[in-house]
Amino acid sequence: MSLAPEPPRQRMLTRHITYRIPVIGRMAREVVEGDVDNAYAAIIAVVSLVAIAVLTFGFPALVISALIAAAVMFLFLLRITLG
Repeated sequence: MSLAPEPPRQRMLTRHITYRIPVIGRMAREVVEGDVDNAYAAIIAVVSLVAIAVLTFGFPALVISALIAAAVMFLFLLRITLG
């Protein structure tokens, strides 16, 4: 028996679905359950992908990545608000 509290059903369902995606699931599991350095490596990978996209496609890639970041921030704030 574990001393950690049981996560809510919604969180377990979301993790179960996310972990089943072939490439994204493996990376998500490493970031959530792995070492702290895995989170830093994920951040560096995302920043590198955005930089490569901007170098390849120019200003539209920068605008699209900013719009995606704004949407993610709204979802993050909504998640904080709902508890």
